[in-house]
Amino acid sequence: MKLTVLGYYGGYPYQNTGTSGYLLQANGFNLLLDCGSGVLMELEDVLDPLRLDAVLLSHYHADHVADVGVLQYYWQLHSERYQHEILPIYGHVFDQAAFDGLDWPAATEKRAYDPEIVNQIGPFEIKFLRTEHPVPAFAMRIKERDTGKVLVYTADSKVFPALTKFAHDADQLIADTNFFANQPGEIWHMTTTQVGEMALKAHVHSLLISHLPQTADRNRLLKETTVASHNQLPVQLPHAGMVINI
Repeated sequence: MKLTVLGYYGGYPYQNTGTSGYLLQANGFNLLLDCGSGVLMELEDVLDPLRLDAVLLSHYHADHVADVGVLQYYWQLHSERYQHEILPIYGHVFDQAAFDGLDWPAATEKRAYDPEIVNQIGPFEIKFLRTEHPVPAFAMRIKERDTGKVLVYTADSKVFPALTKFAHDADQLIADTNFFANQPGEIWHMTTTQVGEMALKAHVHSLLISHLPQTADRNRLLKETTVASHNQLPVQLPHAGMVINI
């Protein structure tokens, strides 16, 4: 599997870098994970958006879906097609209005994923775990059938025990790391320490921190996460266009 980072901020784009969006490719299949603000422009630098085979959305907060609308226009306003006449966009049905909005004439069609079963999308087997977040949101465990390689994407969540179990033995973990270790009060995203400890307990092979705060000291985010993981696994900072071969 080949993972390309298209955006990694939470909330809003910053200094020409977008919010959550990742391109996952295997066996010629191009899957877009989330489609936040600024993601379409970054995608155009690495892949013709008309070559997407599917889009998979963790939830409907704007920093994860802001570019869905312009992606729909892109497909509607271009006549050339490759693998598909209509682009399928997979989402959950716990917000019916948002789910219905994934349909767009001559461009995209909504498809519901089932969090209770293993879903088949292209060359991937995908399991879902509902996270702890103010709106329905789902972490994803994506397994490439041919190789057995596993990517886990936490999407947005506070830390909770089931998430650690869900990430167990993943080859690559992308984790919501929105706060420094000393963040006070109740939070709906994870801290550096929580992410590092979770990755260590889950025995993941590699960790990419993401959903980052815009003006925070990136080196401090990296250091705190690495210390919390007891320096037992590779921890990486994202950058737009970053490629990870899983």
